[in-house]
Amino acid sequence: MIQTKRNFVFDFDSTLTSVEALDVLAEITLVNNPDKDQIIEDIIDITNLGIDGKISFTESLEQRIKLLNAKKSDLPILISHLRKKVSVSIERNKEFFQKFSDDIYVISCGFKEFIDDIVKDYNIPTERVYANTFEYDENEVIVGFDAENVLSTHNGKIQCLKDLKLEGEIQVIGDGYSDYVTKEAGVADTFFAYTENVSREKTIENADHITPNFDEFLYVNKLPRNISYPKNRIKILLLENVHPDAFEKLSGDGFTVETVATSLSEEELIKKLDGVHVLGIRSKTQVTKKVVESATKLMSIGAFCIGTKQIDLEACKENGITVFNAPYSNTRSVVELAIGEIIMLMRSVFQRSTELHNGQWNKTAQGSKEVRGKKLGIVGYGNIGKQLSVLAEALGMDVYYYDVEDKLALGNATRIQNLKDLLALSDVVTLHIDDNAANKDFIGEAEFSQMKDGAYLVNLSRGFVVDIKALKAALESGKLAGAAVDVYPEEPRANGDYYTDLKGLDNVILTPHVGGSTEEAQRDIADFVPGKIMAYINSGNTVDAVNFPNIRLPRQTKAHRFLHIHKNVPGVMANINRVLAEFELNITGQFLSTDAKVGYVITDIDKEYNKKVIKALKAIKGTIKFRVLY
Repeated sequence: MIQTKRNFVFDFDSTLTSVEALDVLAEITLVNNPDKDQIIEDIIDITNLGIDGKISFTESLEQRIKLLNAKKSDLPILISHLRKKVSVSIERNKEFFQKFSDDIYVISCGFKEFIDDIVKDYNIPTERVYANTFEYDENEVIVGFDAENVLSTHNGKIQCLKDLKLEGEIQVIGDGYSDYVTKEAGVADTFFAYTENVSREKTIENADHITPNFDEFLYVNKLPRNISYPKNRIKILLLENVHPDAFEKLSGDGFTVETVATSLSEEELIKKLDGVHVLGIRSKTQVTKKVVESATKLMSIGAFCIGTKQIDLEACKENGITVFNAPYSNTRSVVELAIGEIIMLMRSVFQRSTELHNGQWNKTAQGSKEVRGKKLGIVGYGNIGKQLSVLAEALGMDVYYYDVEDKLALGNATRIQNLKDLLALSDVVTLHIDDNAANKDFIGEAEFSQMKDGAYLVNLSRGFVVDIKALKAALESGKLAGAAVDVYPEEPRANGDYYTDLKGLDNVILTPHVGGSTEEAQRDIADFVPGKIMAYINSGNTVDAVNFPNIRLPRQTKAHRFLHIHKNVPGVMANINRVLAEFELNITGQFLSTDAKVGYVITDIDKEYNKKVIKALKAIKGTIKFRVLY
């Protein structure tokens, strides 16, 4: 089968480069002009009017050159600036321009005086660059342009393409009116709207394909490219008002990101996950086995919180879906709330505040105590428990802790071997235990009876670890002097009316699961979790995955990376290496990690290989997921 010759026609401004060259020239020539900002704004407005076809290009060009006040000597400076402004994905795929240079043309309403110097670095010779040229006065001030050049006229690109009489298919890649009208005029077969740098509504409406980057263009055309799959084709869904920084970070890396403010029900989530590769949630969305098994394209889940109880981790593992969370990012926020609540409980702050709101002045020291010298009992000495230990000790508290695992004490904290002894000696007990189902009603009637009379309880861990009815009874009887509760056995999926048996008790501080809900914590989480997701999607790293073998991979250079997730059963690894040997692949690195259920093997190979090996690797019995990265 003989393939039709293809001609690739590129615009220059905002396509090959990320900027409009004359706008950059204005920044250079007007640097000392007191009206610089206004003039540049006028130039940009005129540029956009011309690009959108609202004024003739000739008129746009004339008006801008008058405002520029540029000289020939300014052009080398402009060229230097433009070299640093080549579009990111164009630069990434420089090899394409070198390999297909005979098929590439630049047709621009810009000027050859600067375009030639930029595109020659991409192996595009001056004879395949069609653009305007400047005219100068006797002092080499730019005063105009060659009016005889068809590209200085309205719809000049159409005439230029007609004059070229190119044989074969003509594909135009650009960002504006003068580009898409070539398809309307019948001189181009396909128009690609290039939106990496600027997205224009009319341009998109008139496009055969929208290309957010050059990788997408190459992918659609089945041409060689430097990344295996365009990132814009990887869809990410963020639920539950995840901090906007997460959207910025993920979309900034090239992914297509959709946000939804609320959590979704199981059926809603199943529908929404159609075609989605990455899911981001907080604590309310339940990712069940049914959800996991229906989401055939899902590769990773990011929990923008500490807990992962809302996710069926085993189902994710069995389906090759990595799960990442944020075990450290909101630690400080939780600890500060715990410290604040301990102080407010022991000083009876809420009672005094409520009384004064009701018009009652009750200045009294009764029931108001300093925290200094009091015994703090920490149940769960993990990331939060340890940091709380340090801050509480700085306030003068005597710190004791209980943990089922052997944890090293920080500062002067004392480990207590059993829970009963910790409860008996503590003035304040604060809970920081995990979401293991075995911890249901971890603190109940028996444990409250073991606590000091007049002690306080703070629960910022999980709602189900405290028997609420037993807590209420202990508070009403006076066994406990007060409590602060941030988490509940059942919590609503959305803001609104809520009832707890603790409502109305004046010695109880109630907060709606906001322990980690500070702007700083949410911003840190929005940095940490996307970082882990991007490391996995972009390179295969599974460091800090909560349900998957952890592998830290070296940087991938001049190699293709095979990522193979499989059931951990005998013979799979042997079969993988047998296939690699049969296809005589040159392996530059191989990495394997397994757990009881799955194996994760990464193989880096030389870039040149028989692509049939991919089908063979996917066909190996026990394969869960396979993908190629380069």
